[in-house]
Amino acid sequence: MKLRNFVSALALMAMGAVAGAPQASAWSLEEAAKPYAGTTVDVVFLDRPGYNAAKEMLPEFEAKTGIKVNITTLPYENALGEQVRDFVAQGDLDVALIDLVWIGNFAENGWIVPVDTFAKDPKLADPDLDMNDFFPLVLNAFGGWNGTIYGLPFDNYSGLLFYNKCMLKDAGFDGPPETWADLKDKYGPALTKDGKFAFALQSKRNETQSADSFARVLWPFGGSFLTKDFKSNLNSPESQAGLNFRQDLMKYMPPGIVSYDHAETVNALAQGDVAMITEWSAFYSTLTNKETSKIGDCLAIAPEPKGPAGRKPALGGFSLAVASQADDNEKAAAWLMIQWLTSKANAQTYLEKGGVPARQSVYQNADNATKFTYIPALVESWKEGVPEFRPRFAEWPTITEIVQEWGTKMMLGEVSVEEGAKTIGAKMEEVLQKAGYYDGKKPLAQ
Repeated sequence: MKLRNFVSALALMAMGAVAGAPQASAWSLEEAAKPYAGTTVDVVFLDRPGYNAAKEMLPEFEAKTGIKVNITTLPYENALGEQVRDFVAQGDLDVALIDLVWIGNFAENGWIVPVDTFAKDPKLADPDLDMNDFFPLVLNAFGGWNGTIYGLPFDNYSGLLFYNKCMLKDAGFDGPPETWADLKDKYGPALTKDGKFAFALQSKRNETQSADSFARVLWPFGGSFLTKDFKSNLNSPESQAGLNFRQDLMKYMPPGIVSYDHAETVNALAQGDVAMITEWSAFYSTLTNKETSKIGDCLAIAPEPKGPAGRKPALGGFSLAVASQADDNEKAAAWLMIQWLTSKANAQTYLEKGGVPARQSVYQNADNATKFTYIPALVESWKEGVPEFRPRFAEWPTITEIVQEWGTKMMLGEVSVEEGAKTIGAKMEEVLQKAGYYDGKKPLAQ
C-alpha cells in the first residue's frame, strides 16, 4: 500500500465518520462478517507465547463471525518452507505469516495482497483501524516492502537485556551495563566465577546464529551486512570490531554457547546460571512464570547496551497478510481475522495473555508499564531499531545459511574473523549478482 495514498484514504474515512456516514457509524464485525459465515481461514502459527495468546483469543472471533480459523502450528525452521511450497502449488493457505526477513520474498512473488485493498473497502475496514497507531518502525519493517504495506504487525519483538539484578548487586553493580564495552570489560570478569557466567548469547547454527548472534554485534559497532551499493561490508573496520568483540566476549559465556538456542539461553538466566542475556521481548512471560523461572523478583529488563554507533537493538517479529491465492470470500474472512487480532481494541487482551502488540496506544497506559516491566525498554528500542537488521530481500534465506555456517566457524576458532567475514562476503555477493542486483534487474531494496 502506498503510504501517502493510505493516509489519504484514512482521512476520507474519518471525515465520513464525522459526517455521520452510514457505512462508518453502522460498521460492526458481526455485520461485516455475515457474508463470510462458514468460511474457513487457514493460517500457520508458531509455538510461541504470542501465538498461544492469539489461540486463546480466536474463539471469540469465531463466535462473533461464524468464520472458522484453522491453525497449523509449525517450528520456526519449517514455517517458511511449508508456506512457500503451499503458495507455489496454489494451495490452501489464506493468510501468510511473514517474518521480518521474508517480506521481500513474499511481496516480490505476488503471494500477498496489499492492505489498502481491504482498508479502502468500507464493508471490510473497521473505522478504528488506525494504521498510525502502529509503531512506524514496526509497521514498515514487518509489514512493508518498497513503499507498500502488505501485512499488519503480529508477534512483535525487540531485543532487550534481561538480567538478574540480585547477581549484579552481589557483584557490586547497582544496575545493568550501559555499553557493550562495560558488559565485557567490567561485568564479565566480576560475574564469571563459581560455575556462573556473566552472559549468554544464543548462537546455535540456524537463524539464531545469523539474527541473534552475528547481526547483533554488527550494528552497535557501526557495521552492517551490506554497503549502499549492495557489496559486502563485513570486512569494514566497524563490522570487524563487532565480530571480534563477540569472540572476546565468549570467555564470559558458558561452554558450548554455539549450541544454545533461545530455549537454552532463556533457561540459563531463569535457573540462575548466567547473569544477563539479550533476548526477544516475547520471552518475558517465560521468565516471569514461576513454573519455568527460579529468579522471581530478581528479574529486571533494560534496553540492549550501546556500542560505538549507539543503541542498535535486534529487531524481529512477524506480520499477517492476506494470501493472494485465496478466493474472494477467503480473502475477506482472512482480512477480518487479521484486522481483529491486531486491533487497538484487542491490544490489551493480547498483551495480558502473553503477546507483544505493536499498538502505541496500549503502551500509553501507565499501569501496563508497571505490570509488564519490559515495556519501557521495548518502547525505547522501537524508536531506535534498524529495519534491515537482517536484509529483508528474497535472497536472505540463502544468505542466512552462509552466515550460519561461517559465523559458527568463527566462534569455534576454525577460521579467523577476517577470513570468515571475507568468505561470507564473497558468497553473499555471488548470490546477489545471480539475483540481478548488480545489473539493475532488481532494485537495491532490503
